[in-house]
Amino acid sequence: MTDQAVDTDGVRLSDDALEESRFLGRTRELKELCADIERAGLDTLSGRKAPRARVLLIAGRPGSGRTALAEELAARLADRYPDGVLRARLSEPDGTRVPVADLARELLAALDRPSPPGAGEDDLCQELRTALSGRRALLLLDDAADAEQVDALLPDAPDCLAVAVARGPLTGIADVRPCTLGGLDTKSAVELLAREIGSVRITVDPRAAESLAEECQAQPAALALAAGWLAARPKAAVADVARHLHAEAAGEQPGTPVARALRLVHGSLPAAAARMLRLLCLAPAGLADPHTAAALAGCSVNGARGTLDDFVALGLLRAVDSPLPQYVVPGCLHPLLADLAERRDRPAELQLARARMLERYVRLLQSCRAITETDSPQAREKLRDMPRSLRFPSPRAAADWLRIRRPALLAAARMAVADGELDTLARRLMSQLVRAMVAHFGTQAAAPDLYGIHRLVLDVAERRDLPREQAAALLNLADLDARTGRTTEALARYRAALDAGRRADDPYATGRAMESVGGAHLELGDWDRAADWFGRALAERLARDERADAARLYGRIAGAHTYAGRYGEAVRGWRAAVAGHRRTGDVAAHARALSELARVQEYAGRPAESLRTCQEAVDWARRAEDVRLQAALHLRLADTLDRLGDPAGAALERGAADRMLEEDRRNACEIRSASGQD
Repeated sequence: MTDQAVDTDGVRLSDDALEESRFLGRTRELKELCADIERAGLDTLSGRKAPRARVLLIAGRPGSGRTALAEELAARLADRYPDGVLRARLSEPDGTRVPVADLARELLAALDRPSPPGAGEDDLCQELRTALSGRRALLLLDDAADAEQVDALLPDAPDCLAVAVARGPLTGIADVRPCTLGGLDTKSAVELLAREIGSVRITVDPRAAESLAEECQAQPAALALAAGWLAARPKAAVADVARHLHAEAAGEQPGTPVARALRLVHGSLPAAAARMLRLLCLAPAGLADPHTAAALAGCSVNGARGTLDDFVALGLLRAVDSPLPQYVVPGCLHPLLADLAERRDRPAELQLARARMLERYVRLLQSCRAITETDSPQAREKLRDMPRSLRFPSPRAAADWLRIRRPALLAAARMAVADGELDTLARRLMSQLVRAMVAHFGTQAAAPDLYGIHRLVLDVAERRDLPREQAAALLNLADLDARTGRTTEALARYRAALDAGRRADDPYATGRAMESVGGAHLELGDWDRAADWFGRALAERLARDERADAARLYGRIAGAHTYAGRYGEAVRGWRAAVAGHRRTGDVAAHARALSELARVQEYAGRPAESLRTCQEAVDWARRAEDVRLQAALHLRLADTLDRLGDPAGAALERGAADRMLEEDRRNACEIRSASGQD
């Protein structure tokens, strides 16, 4: 739990309350849950060892304090589970079911286990089960949408425990008895009010406090809202709030106690603050910060932060324990705020607020990326032209912001694509998000997130019939598939990218797709098709006089022939590659091509030719200042000389290789040492 005792349903205790106790009431429920852990399950009764983790279920309506109870239980059981508590929210604030694959990926990240980008649900869940095997961990699965979600995430580790939070029973999971929550007991409900508004007003009229608790049905979220309203008005009487809520209950739209308490608080806010509160239902993943609130409401960032802090004091938001100011819209309030926004604001105003928020994210991401381009005058000029509120003080600050706001940014991209009417903004947002992640985290570290973004780009491109962007998204997805060993899936996507590139008349995408199709066939061991596709890509490059790419493709064709054992054709291919690199002046590529030519000549049974070519390659590698290549070539020369019956010459070449590698290691150590001193 964070330093502030808050649950996703909006139960909030002040800092003074925390000193005395973090949690109120629920003594019976806690005792039952703890006893249920020790209760013999069906497997034990039948004489079998439990094959999976035990599941405890806390069931209740949003606002009943179910998440707070789960967190308290986890805190009390923490000593029993030394491998820690893993948390996952299984539903979005608007009730949308989170895909199991995304949940498994987040849990794996919490365990510091990498997850391959684009992996399927079954593979990720198996990876999660493997990671938890032999561990004693507690999984807190909040706001479960259905039993299938929970079941897929359960580890095959009987020493683990899963605590699930849901609206009702999770039918389909064996041996689970729900602990169903109602309201707090009257004493705890009154104590919650007293901790927020002080004991004096409770002591003056204890019957009014009990009446208020009754009107709130002792629901913690409703009590917290009523208490926040009273705390902001020291002269207001508790009885006045109780009467107001009673009158609301008898009105045309009574709703739940939480809904009535929210209408009370919302109605008492200034118009601008009330509008900002309603628009927070648009915050992606229920996560807001001052920039998000400012963009939604059309106000300053400082003004938005002050209003958000006021909302926290009123029990409307929860402040996240984070280096940056960040707030969560409680899950029980999100649908109520959405309903208020639908009633009070026109659809065009809501769409404009979404557009402002996405545009703010685009500009923040541009600033986040531009600060890494310190050598670019254009980037520095772009940063100077940005408002001060959008600039980051350092690349480290930008990276921290991107890491902390990552869930909200990814959720914003999903929301924009799902909207269907903001595709231009969605495309800009995803483009800047990809660039910022690559700049700060690197392609490999960001690959799982990039895979999801490229899929969203593909959805928009297909919906808007944008073949050029469709080809780019397919190529990016296929590259990630190929990198993680899903070569067959990659091949299908490369072919689809080729079709899209041809429809767009995009020579880059077409040539790149042809070469990638060849690479996929090469990976699958189909040398003939690989050489054929490399040849098609070569024809495209030659037609456009792209000499550097043509020289590289000659080498790829030669490589396919080498794998197929056609050494004569491979030699011709590498000679063409050598000539091409010589014409373009690429010394390093020239040296590498000569090295490969020497290797193929050796395979073809021509050691003398291989020796001469290898010596020439050493000379070119020396010009390219490629020490490692030089050392590798000296070792190849040594092997060739051994086969030619010259062991003394071979020993000299190996000695030269050893000296080069030792010098290279020494230089690398000196560079790292100097870097550490800096």
